[in-house]
Amino acid sequence: MNDRVVEYRNAMDMVTTNQELIPVDAAHNLLKTTHWAAGLSRETLARAMLNSLCFGVLRECDLIGFARVITDRATYAYLTDVVIAAEHRGQGVGRWLVECILDHPDLQNLRRVTLLTRDGAELYANLGFTAGSGDLIYMERRGASGRNEAG
Repeated sequence: MNDRVVEYRNAMDMVTTNQELIPVDAAHNLLKTTHWAAGLSRETLARAMLNSLCFGVLRECDLIGFARVITDRATYAYLTDVVIAAEHRGQGVGRWLVECILDHPDLQNLRRVTLLTRDGAELYANLGFTAGSGDLIYMERRGASGRNEAG
């Protein structure tokens, strides 16, 4: 996507949407440590990043956090691939990353921002996410590549 660059800074880190500062290899290395994207190929991630609004957390020049948002920028956004390097977890970096994502100008006034989580429900609940979708039923259709790669 050809996105305008948005950056947020705190004392030590910067969250950026500048994909030139978010190396695919570094993002891939972070995602390989997760249960949901351990089998994701670098090529698939590169393609996904091109078609997503990406957020990187940089400490100096090192990528220590990553997330993607799949969105139409008008009604809906799906937050995915949120990951913080193991040595930086538990320090508020993930919460700050998600706060920055939710503050992004292109993600305001959407009808719905969704995500799936197995182990981060408390973090997301503290940021205003709620479980379930009422009477709606979550459904999916998996393609052949969806059986072999998480994501």
